[in-house]
Amino acid sequence: MHQTVIPPIGRPGPPGRGPVPKVRAKNARHAIIRVWSYMGRHRKGVITALVLTALGTLLNLAGPYLLGRAVNEHIVPKITDGLLKDCMLLLTVYVLGSLMMWAQSYVMIGVSQLTVKDLRHALFSRLQQLPISFFDKNQSGDLMSRATNDIDNVSTTLNQSVTQLMSSAILLVGSLSIMFALDVRLTLLSLVTVPLITIATRLIASRTRKHFTAQQKLLGELNGYAQETIAGQKVVAAYNRQEQAHKHFQNLNEKLRTSSTQAQSVSGLVGPTMNVMNNIGFAILAAVGGWMAYHNLTSIGLIVSFLAYSRQIERPINDLANQYNLIQAAIAGAERVFHIIDTPSEYVEEQKKQLEQIQGKVVFEDVSFGYNPEREILKKVSFTAKPGEMIALVGPTGAGKTTIINLLPRFYEITGGRITIDGCDISELEKDQLRRELGIVLQDAYLFSGTIRDNIAYGKLDATVEQIQQAAKLANAHSFIRKLSQGYDTKIISGGSNLSQGQRQLLTIARAILADPAILILDEATSSIDTRTEMQIQEAMRTLMKDRTSFVIAHRLSTIREADQILVIDDGKIAERGSHDELMQQQGFYYQLHQGQLS
Repeated sequence: MHQTVIPPIGRPGPPGRGPVPKVRAKNARHAIIRVWSYMGRHRKGVITALVLTALGTLLNLAGPYLLGRAVNEHIVPKITDGLLKDCMLLLTVYVLGSLMMWAQSYVMIGVSQLTVKDLRHALFSRLQQLPISFFDKNQSGDLMSRATNDIDNVSTTLNQSVTQLMSSAILLVGSLSIMFALDVRLTLLSLVTVPLITIATRLIASRTRKHFTAQQKLLGELNGYAQETIAGQKVVAAYNRQEQAHKHFQNLNEKLRTSSTQAQSVSGLVGPTMNVMNNIGFAILAAVGGWMAYHNLTSIGLIVSFLAYSRQIERPINDLANQYNLIQAAIAGAERVFHIIDTPSEYVEEQKKQLEQIQGKVVFEDVSFGYNPEREILKKVSFTAKPGEMIALVGPTGAGKTTIINLLPRFYEITGGRITIDGCDISELEKDQLRRELGIVLQDAYLFSGTIRDNIAYGKLDATVEQIQQAAKLANAHSFIRKLSQGYDTKIISGGSNLSQGQRQLLTIARAILADPAILILDEATSSIDTRTEMQIQEAMRTLMKDRTSFVIAHRLSTIREADQILVIDDGKIAERGSHDELMQQQGFYYQLHQGQLS
């Protein structure tokens, strides 16, 4: 048997939706180490890129030395013999160095894309393992922002920044080594501005990261609101809330603009600051070097080489300045992604029992539950559903009906009491097996992208064409499917927007029929279907529920007259229980509901 996997939708639903919770920022070092650990899975590519970077950088390091030698041996003494040969050697060195750096960049792009693929896979995989309560507390738009914008920031940085920083590190070490070998005095002179650059960078960095983290958070909020508004555009238009929606979007957009401006403005100080200090150092080196050459304390060729090497020392710092915004945004994005990856899975205790054959006896024993610890929704609810019985849940909105059926597949964990199936506590059962034995049809029919055939077979992927059509016939969906231009191969558009609400509901019922569950949950499954269609599917529902334990939530009391047991839920408690006739004789709350619907 198979499970129809559809997220539950509670009414009124757990509190807590709204502002996105503040992300706890981790330090940059930790985020970088985490990203690097993903890169480490592709060691061959990383090593190849490092070797190519080293070779290319060494060739580039030879350039200033050859240039200085050419000045000393040919330009200053005005000897042209051999000058062309040295120029060709210099050209060859620079061309080969450029080719090596291109090859390194090509390899590193491949490594970075594999790394981002692994990171994206880890994020999506974790999202599939998180409890429903996590999605109750986080806007879907913010989660989408983390899976798209934040991942893209990491991807862009790995593509552009990592290769530059790798080559810059080798270039820095190599340049300094050659400079110290040539002249210690000039080398120390060229490093005068380094402490100032380091201090300035740290001061700016301490202020920039928090701005980029705030920027990513606000971007998630903006995306969440935009997605929510677009999805509910009919409601927005129906209540004439376009102007208010636009104003709220403008407010979020303005906050994002302010935050982004602060982040970019502060980080934008890095480049100009570095350039000023680098130019000061270059001017000092040129002036002192010129004075030394004038007094024959060094050669002109050596000064030319040193000036070229000093520029190469500046390159790593300039690379950091130019990539600073990108790196900070990537760190902030990586922190937000790892925040989700580090969220505990609901499958932390999967060495559990399995029932070989579920009979369907369900017992609630003093079950209590609250979405928030300080407010209980269910208060010591107890009842027994015998195998094959139909249990109907009725009551006012917010009484706890949907909460009861959400606890059965362990979408939420109870806070008191226990729930058993065939005498086994469901907390001791493996979640996957438990949910495979449950068929769920919700009030809000949700269809996935794909064909009608794919959606019916969602809970049983190996179903044959005949089985799919038989399930559709039992749900009375076959007749309308057959009339469509492409029949069962008709594409579902945007959650089923090309089908009526009733047609979508019939498809979800067919999906549950095909899954052939041991226990059936119908959460107002016929509420979106007209009376004529409802009458057509009643017989199919009786066939589906035969010999299966069924839990039915219904506002139309006419649909549950044949229930073996009706539970009247009020304020999280069972106010009344019994068959339809028994409850009508009591003339209590159920009687009032029934008479109200008749009138």
